[in-house]
Amino acid sequence: MAERNSPIIEFENVSFKYRAQREPTLRDINLTINKGEKILIAGQSGSGKSTLAHCLNALIPCSYAGEMSGILRVDGNDPSKLGVFGMSKIVGTVLQDTDGQFIALTVAEDISFALENDCVPQDEMFATVKNVAERLELSDFLTNAPGELSGGQKQRVSLGGVLACDVKILLFDEPLANLDPATGKRTIALIDEIMKNDDLTVVIIEHRLEDVLYRDVDRVILMDGGRIVADKSPDELLCSDLLIRYGIREPLYIAALKAAGADLRSESHPQHIESMDLEPYKDRVRTWFHGMPAHNRGQASESALSVEGLEFSYNEKRKVIRDVSFDIKKGEMVSLVGKNGAGKSTLASLICGFLKPDKGVIRLSGQDISDLSVKERGEHIGYVMQSPNQMISKPMIMEEVGLGLAVRGVAQDEVERRAGEILKICGLYPFRNWPVSALSFGQKKRVSIASILIMNPDILILDEPTAGQDYMHYTEIMEFITDIRRRLPVTIIMITHDMHLMLEYTDRTLVLTDGQLLMDDTPARVLTDENICNRAYLKRTSLYDLSVRCGIDNAGEFAARFIDFEESRRGEAKDVQTDIL
Repeated sequence: MAERNSPIIEFENVSFKYRAQREPTLRDINLTINKGEKILIAGQSGSGKSTLAHCLNALIPCSYAGEMSGILRVDGNDPSKLGVFGMSKIVGTVLQDTDGQFIALTVAEDISFALENDCVPQDEMFATVKNVAERLELSDFLTNAPGELSGGQKQRVSLGGVLACDVKILLFDEPLANLDPATGKRTIALIDEIMKNDDLTVVIIEHRLEDVLYRDVDRVILMDGGRIVADKSPDELLCSDLLIRYGIREPLYIAALKAAGADLRSESHPQHIESMDLEPYKDRVRTWFHGMPAHNRGQASESALSVEGLEFSYNEKRKVIRDVSFDIKKGEMVSLVGKNGAGKSTLASLICGFLKPDKGVIRLSGQDISDLSVKERGEHIGYVMQSPNQMISKPMIMEEVGLGLAVRGVAQDEVERRAGEILKICGLYPFRNWPVSALSFGQKKRVSIASILIMNPDILILDEPTAGQDYMHYTEIMEFITDIRRRLPVTIIMITHDMHLMLEYTDRTLVLTDGQLLMDDTPARVLTDENICNRAYLKRTSLYDLSVRCGIDNAGEFAARFIDFEESRRGEAKDVQTDIL
């Protein structure tokens, strides 16, 4: 076993400035990580997290040019001297986009790639691949192409490729960004198990703080503006206001405890809600709950979109959608959730007309749309992909937003007038003459949504609108979507893995698993139903555990009241900001 007090990563006054930038991205970084530690690095986008990670695996300065000062040692080595190849034998990196890490045609070949490059004898290579595959539960997929696998399986293949190299440090760049909640939970458990069995040091960069803290973390490094602003144990950090101050989402149970007026102490060990000492806080939580108004579900209105007995299969062997029926009311914001491969994207494709159902009826405002083409459905149903880069095809913002009208033959002055109106609604009018390339990811997301909204759709379908976003950008995008809902007569469906989004912003949740609709209810009731969460690979909200452990019988109502409280607080903050402006 490695000595935990023995440093394996040492930053001494390290600063780095990319060649194309005026200001440094890293400023005076002083950080020591000991052998066998598990470290979480958190911070908003642009805080310097990824740049710090690039220093560890020698991408900086070998692949990303710039000016670097200070001293960096990784396992006693200078990464700039060993280079990317040399550091890959010490630091195993698992990227957020696993597809970008695959280089072989089969899982077995991908895991063995580095071994082949090192001319490892074939018998030894086969034995190593077999051992790694067994540990990662990949033995049945060795002949599969990596692209055929689910998100969680792809992540394990990427992990297998670095484990085969017998590295000392595992570096994970947002490992949970594209995973459903249950798969994310298993991924964190797997990382913890491998770390302990192999005596590795683990560094995780991730926005989803609560999910990473599912297993013990030694320290959380909080970054902002290229500097380390906090280096604390999770218990210490959760009791402070540092996460909120620096734009990081607190775990829901922590936010609820603070809303109830609890003065959290680190000796209560708040890192895990399951084992936290709640005795000092129970009375406050119960008093707060009984003092909050009951959740109001609102009144049903007329139907915007209804699906009856929908069935679909890509081939005769397996039905992807099986007898799905639901009715979405006008003006609702609905979340569509379920594990990877549950059929969510297929269902959206059926609604948009990209695919034709084998059986069943889809109605828009009560009218059967079976005979409408994709173009005709596009007049009423807008679909926004996860990545705005997949949708944007024009160099200038005004051109991109007006493209849908232009291809339909609308006069140029009318296109510009309507594009200007929608850009004002979307908060992009000051940038109307800018190139799209000059925008941030969140602004590009707004452009892609604006290009759909200009068509005046009745239904807007958003695929993972907040994937990979930090809390500030997540909030910015969701408040923008909520504002759109208030200002335009549009019904919104969001495909998401984000349980916080589902709880905080949507009225109803459709739970899809193996092509079947398991539940259609409020988000709070869905995420406090343990059976549904297990079957659909969702993660039961920590608000459930908090309410049960505090002696509150109706966990669903507790969760709903807290979300109502958070919404009202966001509304008050927005009103104050508006008054100031």
